[in-house]
Amino acid sequence: MVSATTQLKLLAADGKRYNSDMLDHDGIIALGKTFPSTKANRFIEWFTYSDETIDGKSKSKAYALFESSFIESIEVGTVKGLQQIHAYLFGGLYDFAGQIRAKNIAKGGFQFAMAQFLPNTLKDVEAMPDKTFEQIVDKYVEMNIAHPFMEGNGRSTRIWLDLIFKKELKKCVDWSKISKADYHQAMIKSVANSQPLKIFIKNALTDDIHSREMFMKGIDYSYYYEEN
Repeated sequence: MVSATTQLKLLAADGKRYNSDMLDHDGIIALGKTFPSTKANRFIEWFTYSDETIDGKSKSKAYALFESSFIESIEVGTVKGLQQIHAYLFGGLYDFAGQIRAKNIAKGGFQFAMAQFLPNTLKDVEAMPDKTFEQIVDKYVEMNIAHPFMEGNGRSTRIWLDLIFKKELKKCVDWSKISKADYHQAMIKSVANSQPLKIFIKNALTDDIHSREMFMKGIDYSYYYEEN
């Protein structure tokens, strides 16, 4: 039981308010210290310093993007547009923000597009049609395989995808409807078969494209997908 100063009447699913205990910042740190383990220590470090990490700062920039005039100037569906998003999210955090990588990278044993062929690969991806749902997701899959940046590809490309949906279909993705495990498995499979990914995305589409809450929720889940 915590002190009365940390008790709040919380709104429950039935619309009623109940007296419930909740921990403040110091209480959470104290609780974490009662579990002497590496995971507990990592949690305390994340909870204390998350806003000061690259991801924390980048996430704050992503939130700000929705209400900035910059979002209206982003080229939709182009490589330049993706670079603009990446530069906005990671400018001042990575010295390669917005820059196409010149080194080869791999993840989970999968080799992304070779750096020496990347400029031509990106031209081919940019030239792909993006007028229908199927075309848009196919283009998204190919951009993921290209992985044009050293870091921050997923976070940037999901915003890029949403902007295409918004422009062409007047839709966006409610990423909260796609679990982290389902998303990762579908992305892995998409190299050979994009149908599972298309099913997840289609079921998560919404026409709530002007909602600040939807955008912020999408950012939260997008960054959650990237957490180890």
